[in-house]
Amino acid sequence: MAQETNDVHFADDGTVNERSFMVHWPRKHKKWVQMLVYTIFVLFGQSVATIMGRLYFNKGGNSIWLLTLVQTVGFPALVPFLLISPVQTSNDANAEKPKSLVLALLYVFLGVFLAALCVLYSIGLLYLPVSTYSLICASQLGFNAIFAYFLNQQKFTPYIMNSIFILTLSTVLLVFQNNSGESMNTSKGKYAFGFICTICASAGYALLLSLTQLSYRIVVKDESFRAVVAMIIYQSMVSSLVITIGLFASGDWKRLRAEMMKFELGNVAYVMILVSKAVCWQIFSIGTLGLIFKVSCLFSNVVSTVGLPIVPILAVVFFHEEINGVKMVSMVMAIWGFLSYMYQH
Repeated sequence: MAQETNDVHFADDGTVNERSFMVHWPRKHKKWVQMLVYTIFVLFGQSVATIMGRLYFNKGGNSIWLLTLVQTVGFPALVPFLLISPVQTSNDANAEKPKSLVLALLYVFLGVFLAALCVLYSIGLLYLPVSTYSLICASQLGFNAIFAYFLNQQKFTPYIMNSIFILTLSTVLLVFQNNSGESMNTSKGKYAFGFICTICASAGYALLLSLTQLSYRIVVKDESFRAVVAMIIYQSMVSSLVITIGLFASGDWKRLRAEMMKFELGNVAYVMILVSKAVCWQIFSIGTLGLIFKVSCLFSNVVSTVGLPIVPILAVVFFHEEINGVKMVSMVMAIWGFLSYMYQH
């Protein structure tokens, strides 16, 4: 009786059936290739977007609403991917497709939720030092583990627990890397407000990831690339609309022209920084949602956490910041934690 688990088949004369091997090898490793691509999207998008955001603040930008808007407004860049993506038909003839109204309500709920989280993150970054902000954001892994356990039946193994612990510790190390040139003229009240906003944003984003994975399983019932892109576009569309309303309602839009004219790098650089940040956040979003349905929301969060120690390394290149032992140890621990989780699979 033939071994069904054997990927390499042999002909009658004992030689390897190369055709059979070439057919089965791509199927076996297709998921790993997709995971690698989505991981690169997450790390690249998050790191570059963070660098662009820091450059915006360093050179004279100060609009919370504008910085929040660029996190979601880049969704039109993904429309071509939605148009060229093939429509996959379900193999199950009895599979019931979700109603349009149900999908619309899902997109609106997730979109409004995302808009609120983006605002909270922007407020936290405004009122907190970068090191403190990063430490609080690391708590997202703990929140994600809790929500994934209750909502997504995430099983914990020693390798996963080791990965979460190491990645969190690598981010905590960044707290001891103080930027002496950075002054935070913030009152205790504003500091506390920023602390609370960042905690709520970290917990909320972890919940958003778990809810997204849950919605794919019980509502969308489609794990194709087209479904991922559609989720990003409609969710970002709703978020952008909500944030735009906030931009005009607050009157912040009246100060944008003056801010652009006073930007240290010039008008063109001001626009290019915002556009680049918007595109990078969309690359990050598609990588995040891709990892959610290919692996889990917890794994998506782990990969996102790997990018936190990468930003200080990029800052050395672009902002000529000094690198020391703390940053190097943080980077090594991040890679260690990431490989620990990958070994689990």
